[in-house]
Amino acid sequence: MIGKIIVFRLLKRTNHNIVNQFCKRFYGQKTSSHKGKYRYRIRGLLDDIPYVKLIRGVIIIHENNAKKIVRFLKKYNAEIYIRDIILTHKDEKSLQIQERKRNN
Repeated sequence: MIGKIIVFRLLKRTNHNIVNQFCKRFYGQKTSSHKGKYRYRIRGLLDDIPYVKLIRGVIIIHENNAKKIVRFLKKYNAEIYIRDIILTHKDEKSLQIQERKRNN
């Protein structure tokens, strides 16, 4: 199966508040209110897309989700590199497991 590897980073001079906003909207965030009494999760873009995170700024996805990810990254003027890759059995399994969890 063919997938996409997306390598990205925000520019060095990006404001810290923008970086925090990016992370929250891209990955999501666990948070709490009333001194930890209420805990909840703010959903991010990747909560709805099956992916494998290799290291910071490197993800593997199905090729049909690439446009959505690239569109989001461009909003933050991220430096982006995309390549086609052949998914390993482990990658395919991880992406399918995440797909099933999302559909349940």
